[in-house]
Amino acid sequence: MPLENFGSVLNFAEELETQDQEFYEAVAANPACRDHKQLFEQFAANAKKNVKTAQRTRRENVTEMILEPIKDFVRAPYCEVCQAAPSMTVEDALASAIRLEDRAVRYYTDAAAKIKALPEVARALKLLGKKHNGHREKLAVL
Repeated sequence: MPLENFGSVLNFAEELETQDQEFYEAVAANPACRDHKQLFEQFAANAKKNVKTAQRTRRENVTEMILEPIKDFVRAPYCEVCQAAPSMTVEDALASAIRLEDRAVRYYTDAAAKIKALPEVARALKLLGKKHNGHREKLAVL
């Protein structure tokens, strides 16, 4: 499905963050992941904040959203579902978390490049990508 405008890019960002939040909440509740429970709970809380950031960015820039079409940007490369999070081993949970963080960094980097005509929105997307890169770095040392 193509991401053809400002609204669809931010709606998809909300979807990604909601998926991440649900994943991190599930693995935080998974007994096999109890050693990393606090980290996963923090990532879930960050995802919830990121949803609010995407929503606020859309609200604050609603007048510009109609003006800027986006070309050659689709959802498919960023769609990844992590099922069975409540029953994953800690190794699988960490590997899935790394994949999700990599996906988010790619999405926000690519989206910011596509929306560069709207500098405030591009800046917000880059910031979200930077946050996910920080998560990725924390996961890499585990």
